[in-house]
Amino acid sequence: MGNVQASGPGTTPPFPPKQVKQEESVVGVGVDESVPTNTETTLKKNDDNNPGTMEDIHKKCKDVFPVMFEGGKFMLNKGLSNHFQVSHTINLSTVQPPGYRFGAVYVGGHQISPSEAYPVLHGDVDPSGNLNANLIHQPLTNLRTKFVAQIQQSKWQAAQLTLDYRGVDYTSSLTLGNIDLVNGSGVAVAHYLQRVTRGLALGTELAYQYGAQVPGGHIAVHSIAARYCGENYTASGTLGGTGIHLCYHRKATEHLQIGVELETSLRVQESIASIAYQLEIPKANTVFRGTLDSNWTVGAVMEKKLSPLPFTLALSAMLNHPKNQFKLGCGFIIG
Repeated sequence: MGNVQASGPGTTPPFPPKQVKQEESVVGVGVDESVPTNTETTLKKNDDNNPGTMEDIHKKCKDVFPVMFEGGKFMLNKGLSNHFQVSHTINLSTVQPPGYRFGAVYVGGHQISPSEAYPVLHGDVDPSGNLNANLIHQPLTNLRTKFVAQIQQSKWQAAQLTLDYRGVDYTSSLTLGNIDLVNGSGVAVAHYLQRVTRGLALGTELAYQYGAQVPGGHIAVHSIAARYCGENYTASGTLGGTGIHLCYHRKATEHLQIGVELETSLRVQESIASIAYQLEIPKANTVFRGTLDSNWTVGAVMEKKLSPLPFTLALSAMLNHPKNQFKLGCGFIIG
């Protein structure tokens, strides 16, 4: 609920270029990695006890599920320097409008640790001017900010600002989305996640939306969450006024992971259960991901690195048995 995103032809490709995530950065930007700084030591202590954010409470399970795509995709990634990378993507699909997109990633020189540097700017745009932009920065040791914007057909579709404060054993977040002071509308979401024991973390979320399109002018939804991390498994769940979301992730072997997910919507009285797996074959440089849900939809994605060349081949397939629908995708990534 903490994310406000607009759907449309400007969404991010299913297999984006190698980019700097919120938790990652470029290694080695003029800092001696052999001598840890005071800031680096503080961050390492916080990372050991910090439970992360409520937004990522189901992340381990979600990462196992494949991201299916349809049609043909061609992507070229080019690193221009240690701080700058560009990408070119051609999409041929019947689901989304086909076309070309240009993407860029910039990583600043503000080194937080050997594995993190800020600010991080990531965006992509198509010839029609549809733009997706992300700005991530960490101005203070424990404070991280993220701004997301989407422009479609020369109009602002979404604007979201997130502030994350990471304490020693807790994380508090505030997200503001599509705030319109003129028309009096917007969404505000507050998160708090606390580590109770070594494996248990408890959290809460309060979402508030106001505007003329909301019945009664405003609405608030409260939910609670919990996550328990064992030696090789993670169980997480959220319970709120909108529904129930349960996830279970287990690392069966060194190369095999399994995820189970149950989503129940109390408003429409519907539940969907899904199971997924991720199998890595290091000798073949191949990763398989597959899923099956209670609606009898089967999907799978295969990614194979064509070493020693910097090429990656991605194949995707999805079959819905009740609707008798089949979708096939093929992607080729260079860089």
